[in-house]
Amino acid sequence: MKTIQTKNTIKTNARTAGVLYLIVILAGLFSELFVRSGIIVPGDAMATAEKIAKNELLFRFGFISDLIMAISDVGLALLFYLLLKSVNQGISLLAAFFRLAQATVIGINLLNYYLPLLLLGDDFYLNSFSGEQLNSLSLLFLNAHSYGYLISGVFFGISCILLGILIFKAEYFPKWLGILVSSAGISYLIDCFVSFLFPELSSTSEILVMTVAVVSELTLCLFLFLKRRKFEKHRCGND
Repeated sequence: MKTIQTKNTIKTNARTAGVLYLIVILAGLFSELFVRSGIIVPGDAMATAEKIAKNELLFRFGFISDLIMAISDVGLALLFYLLLKSVNQGISLLAAFFRLAQATVIGINLLNYYLPLLLLGDDFYLNSFSGEQLNSLSLLFLNAHSYGYLISGVFFGISCILLGILIFKAEYFPKWLGILVSSAGISYLIDCFVSFLFPELSSTSEILVMTVAVVSELTLCLFLFLKRRKFEKHRCGND
C-alpha cells in the first residue's frame, strides 16, 4: 500500500511540476514578448504612454500574467524540493528558498509595472503634475521594473544552478539535463551582472538568456511530462 501511494504521489508531483513549469514559461514569454516589447518604447516616454493608453487591457493582462508566473513558481519550489530531496535534502531546500526569493522579488516588483496605470489615470490628485512629468515618471517606473526583473534573475539563476546539480546527481534524470539546467542558471547570472556593469552589452546577454534558458526550461518541462514513468520506477525502487 505504501509503495502504491508513493508511486501515485510521485506521479502527481511530476505531472503537476510539468504543468506549472509550462504555465511559468508561457506566462513569462507572453508578458515579455507580447506585452512589454510591444508597448514600451525605450527612451520615449510619450510614445510609451500613448501605447499604454491604447492597449490598456493588454497592459493589465501583462500584469496578471506575471502574477500568475510568480504564483506558479512558488508551487514549483515545493514540488522540486519533494522530487529531489532524496538526492540531497539540504541543496534541494536551498534551491527552493532561492526560487521563493525570486518569486517574492517579482511579486513586489510588479508594483513598478502597475504604477504607470495609476500615473496615467484621470485621478484629481494628479493634476499637480504636467503631462510630460507623468509620462516621464511612468517610463521611469517601467525601467525600474526591468531592473527589478534582472535582480530576481540572480535568485532564479542560483536556484537553477543548484537544481541542475541535483538533477545531474539523480539517477532518474539524464546528466545532460542537469548540465543544461545549470547552464540556464549561469546565463541568468551573466545577463544580470552584464546589464548592471556593462549595459552596452545587455542586448547580447539577453540573447544568451532567450536561447540557453528557454531551451533548458522547455526541455525540463517536457521531460517531466514524457519521462515521468521512468522517473517513478527509479524512485519507487529506491523506496
